Amino acid sequence: MCFNKLDGFLNINKPEEISSYDVIRSLKRVVPRKTKLGHLGTLDPLATGVLPVAIGRATRVIEYLEDERKVYVAEMVLGAVSDTEDSSGKISYTGCCQYQQDGLLNILTSLQGQIEQIPPMYSALHHQGKRLYQLARQGVTVEREPRSVEIYSLQLLSQNLEENLPLLTIAVSCSRGTYIRSLCRDIGEKLGTGAYMSRLVRKGSGVFKIEDSTTLEKIMDEPDSIERILYPLDYPLQNIPALKLYTAEQDMDIINGKCLEWEEAFSSGMARVYSSKGFLLALAQTKQLGGMILIQPKKVFIPG
Repeated sequence: MCFNKLDGFLNINKPEEISSYDVIRSLKRVVPRKTKLGHLGTLDPLATGVLPVAIGRATRVIEYLEDERKVYVAEMVLGAVSDTEDSSGKISYTGCCQYQQDGLLNILTSLQGQIEQIPPMYSALHHQGKRLYQLARQGVTVEREPRSVEIYSLQLLSQNLEENLPLLTIAVSCSRGTYIRSLCRDIGEKLGTGAYMSRLVRKGSGVFKIEDSTTLEKIMDEPDSIERILYPLDYPLQNIPALKLYTAEQDMDIINGKCLEWEEAFSSGMARVYSSKGFLLALAQTKQLGGMILIQPKKVFIPG
């Protein structure tokens, strides 16, 4: 391997039975020492699919990607429940697996839009300094505050039988922070059958799509391919308006964190600021002041 400095994003198709951090741990073996790595949105070990990983300076833009839409395909089993809300936990059968088709479709419709969701006990959320899953493993259950999430769409893809229990496949488009296994739990509760999630595939995370992803196995087998498949620093930032500087002097002002006056029309808010040579130089806050636009750099990406 012969890498210089890596900056950008990998779109990894995470395999089953490893954690998101296991992916980071593996990548650390094939990138230059001291390279910063961070993933965008945790996937449970049971889940597979899109796991974007920020490398180098790209880790500094993660906070600006928090509201990105997620797309999943999930399988759920009716007539049983799990203490983890998925197939990795202790399964208990409810003895009730009959449901009405119209009732199911009405429930899926009712769960679209902004909803309140109670996070699962087996999650990485904190309670009094401990992770919820740590408490759950000790047999402790604590009250969890409902959290507001948004379900943009929720569709029934198929209905089959799994060992004489109904197996539903659903497609979900949702906001960051949505627990799909908790959504499956809620569907089962509303149906009166109980349910747990048996499979989950993340098809998309913001601009990153599963059809464009690369397996972790391929990256580990061919580490020299990383530079070829690395998405640029600004790839997931296309929804942020952009402006390009004209002079090297303006470049240096931004690099030094100075507030720059801009005479051209530009909306207030966040902006991608490109240098006079055309590379991403900063993420900045812009605001109107009289007839001027002021550009205040928030994150500067010094060339190097």
